[in-house]
Amino acid sequence: MIVGAILPALNAAPHLDALVGEIKQRHPALRVLVVDDGSSDGTAQVARTAGAEVIGHPQNRGKGAALQTGFDWALAERLTWVYTMDADGQHLPSEMARFLTAAEGEDFDVVVGNRMDATADMPWLRKATNRFTSWVISRLAGCHIPDSQNGFRLFRVASLAGVTLTSQRYDAESEILVKLARRGYRIGSVEITAVYGEEKSSINPIVDTGRFFRLVWRLWRMGD
Repeated sequence: MIVGAILPALNAAPHLDALVGEIKQRHPALRVLVVDDGSSDGTAQVARTAGAEVIGHPQNRGKGAALQTGFDWALAERLTWVYTMDADGQHLPSEMARFLTAAEGEDFDVVVGNRMDATADMPWLRKATNRFTSWVISRLAGCHIPDSQNGFRLFRVASLAGVTLTSQRYDAESEILVKLARRGYRIGSVEITAVYGEEKSSINPIVDTGRFFRLVWRLWRMGD
């Protein structure tokens, strides 16, 4: 079994040394890929020095495009499982093992992190947005996904074969869940810790909300 992790990264140099180092310390055999999405702060060099593999986009293309690059890598390298994690330190390497335990124990093809059972420290707008978007995506996917906007995930790599993301920004994280669910793959969740530091979100509330609803419209029209 070959396991990897994809870290889409845009100007994430301050976080990567500690994050990649902890992943490698806890899971020495795990392959870590940092997809440098047009960074200008030396993200790629920091990632390599920390022990990660790196694929770079010459210009910023968006998180969805970075994820697609990572998925293509996982398929080409014939990995068995692959995690996706944010590169800013919001996801804890100490919680990675519980994803694989859930996937193997419950025969899930995808496991999504869930912050929604402990939201005391979550900003109220993010909480309301997550609950609404998760309800919408769950309806489109035909299964309950309590935290559909959570980027901490584990995928059975074989399930990604033939799946092409049409969204290049944050809406791609919703698109992949709906497409996999409609193909019959089983999606589960595990509770994770919500970590909120001083990092600045790259999400544009107006623009990315518009992208989300355009995605919902496309997926609704596609049906099953």
